[in-house]
Amino acid sequence: MKLPRFRLRYCVLALPLLLGGCLEVDQHPEWLRGQYAGKVDNRPYQVRFHNDRLAWAAAINNRNQKQNEYNRANP
Repeated sequence: MKLPRFRLRYCVLALPLLLGGCLEVDQHPEWLRGQYAGKVDNRPYQVRFHNDRLAWAAAINNRNQKQNEYNRANP
């Protein structure tokens, strides 16, 4: 028994949609005894500036000022 062409097209288009939902992976973190069981992520100011937030903020502000075209173009 041969399927008409339009039915075959719909079957071919519907197959990836039906199979696409089967490949979803659970994306929630693992919890053990009410605590998050993953690695703690350090903040940039903790790693590079020895936990000094003010020095980190100053470095960010200086970097932003050097990217300002008005400050760079004026002599």
